[in-house]
Amino acid sequence: MTILLWILLVAVIIYIAKGVLIVQQQEVMIIERLGKYEKTLESGLNFIIPVFEAPRGMSKRVTQRGLDGTVYSYSKDVSRIDLRETVFDFPRQNVITKDNVTITINALLYYQIVDAKKAVYAIANLPDAIEKLTQTTLRNLVGQLDLDETLVSRDKINQELRAILDEATNKWGVKVNRVELQDIIPPADIQSSMEKQMKAERDRRAAILEAEGLKKSAILKAEGQKEAAINQAEGEKQAAILKAEGIAQARVIEADAEKEAIQRIINALADKGQPDKYLIAMKYLETLSDITAGENNKVVYMPYEATGILSSVDGIKQMFDKK
Repeated sequence: MTILLWILLVAVIIYIAKGVLIVQQQEVMIIERLGKYEKTLESGLNFIIPVFEAPRGMSKRVTQRGLDGTVYSYSKDVSRIDLRETVFDFPRQNVITKDNVTITINALLYYQIVDAKKAVYAIANLPDAIEKLTQTTLRNLVGQLDLDETLVSRDKINQELRAILDEATNKWGVKVNRVELQDIIPPADIQSSMEKQMKAERDRRAAILEAEGLKKSAILKAEGQKEAAINQAEGEKQAAILKAEGIAQARVIEADAEKEAIQRIINALADKGQPDKYLIAMKYLETLSDITAGENNKVVYMPYEATGILSSVDGIKQMFDKK
């Protein structure tokens, strides 16, 4: 009797222990009663009725790295549903572009379960469904683009793929937060051609930049020479103007001085008569002095109107005699 009580007590403890469930933070459990959905257990301490109530499991993708370094993944059923954001690394797949070029693409998907009930009951194998949906959608998007567009439109493909997947997985209780294309690898011959094309394009740009630099240098040099010539001409112009103004002022001053001297002579000779003859005689004498001033002048000649000079000199002599 005592053994039976002990057995009954152990069975009760085991029964009660199976009815106590502790759910961790950011995890939930789907509970079924006799095969029908009953409730969703949140994080913390929860109680169920064993035998009548049991957790409903779902498939989860698990990725591991083997001893040889190979990464492989497999699916397993779990009773606790993780609500944290999960990263899904898809295996490489071949995709054909619009211009019939086969490229290899590797994608990353970040998703999060927001409704555990839909994730369990709306789809049989959630990770496999997301993978197949992503692969087919990626093929459709890349099939609408040429190779060059695919290589430069990575952000555009990411956004369109995320929008399509987020809408399609909404009925599964899944939120797709982000999609990233890790690698886009064209065939080896296409890569070689692209490298040659890029090298030729770089050489062309370098030649254009060099030609533009030489052109700008020549333009700047010509503009510098033009400005220098203009400045030089302007300087010569200002110098000529200043020189001409100086000569003119000197002539004016000289003329004023000569005018003053002549006026004084006229005033001095006004009482003695014939000041004009005196001035004419002095000018003739100055002219003769200039003519015979050179070292190589050997011939002394008298001008044609020598008699006029002599008469003027005689007039000067008579004026001084009267004095």
